[in-house]
Amino acid sequence: MKKILITVLAGAVAMSVAGCASDNPGDRAVGGGVLGGVAGAAIGAGVSKNKGRGALIGGAIGAAGGAAVGAATTPSREPEPGYDGYGGGPRQCAQVGYDSYGNRVCTAYY
Repeated sequence: MKKILITVLAGAVAMSVAGCASDNPGDRAVGGGVLGGVAGAAIGAGVSKNKGRGALIGGAIGAAGGAAVGAATTPSREPEPGYDGYGGGPRQCAQVGYDSYGNRVCTAYY
């Protein structure tokens, strides 16, 4: 019963703080790593017979997983090219230019 309670509490703490992250992928990776590490250490210590070893392994796995999920769930900042972001259909390109890599890009839309 104690192991289940520790697991549930660690998950609740991690989920309650997870909404406070920014839109920067680096910040989200760090925040996810910290939350995952803390939750993993708490769960690892709670379910393992050797508390120190369980916390160390759980913290490492949780930090790696949290950092990966934090970076992967960063919302995109730019709408898809050709769309105005308000649900309208695709727009037509009125002026073509080139970016710094030589890729052709649309700089103005109808």
